[in-house]
Amino acid sequence: MPYELLIQEWFSAAHNLREYEGKCEKLHGHNWRVDVRLAGDHLDNQGMVLDFKEGKRILAEALEPFDHAYLNEVPPFDGLNPSSENLARVIAEAVAKRLPEGVRVAGVTTWESDCCAASYTPD
Repeated sequence: MPYELLIQEWFSAAHNLREYEGKCEKLHGHNWRVDVRLAGDHLDNQGMVLDFKEGKRILAEALEPFDHAYLNEVPPFDGLNPSSENLARVIAEAVAKRLPEGVRVAGVTTWESDCCAASYTPD
């Protein structure tokens, strides 16, 4: 069974949902919480899948384009609806590109409020 790490970060951003009927079609913002689960089958010589410091750096780098931005103007959301589900997948892909060999994204959950979240689990 692989090991998993959980790294959490926050960012603030505005968006509106295209082709949506309701309040969320209007410009609004969230203080997003992002939970990233990283997995690995083996530990390094220090007994870690990945140093938390490195995981936090990787996640912060992946989130940087979105922080204090209007998501609808930031690629890929300039053409992709910036839903919580799409945001979770895009963040998972951005984090995955930055991970060292042997570490993978097990899942990403994006929280747009304390009670509403969407998760993405890569294949």
